[in-house]
Amino acid sequence: MSPLTLEPNIDRPDDFYADLLAAHEGLTKAQSDALNARLVLILANHVGDREVLRQALAAAAETNPREEDPK
Repeated sequence: MSPLTLEPNIDRPDDFYADLLAAHEGLTKAQSDALNARLVLILANHVGDREVLRQALAAAAETNPREEDPK
């Protein structure tokens, strides 16, 4: 598989974002978190390449450092 793509690559990204928000509409925080977890696992399964998934985890961790978490 090719390396992780971090450049914009979603057809009609605003429409996807609207779909994502709509999927969360009316959910509790716990339900929303569970939906996100399922979505991540479904997409990870679709990608299938462990090295690409490792790169994605590293990129996500770098983009959102835990020390910035307001919890």
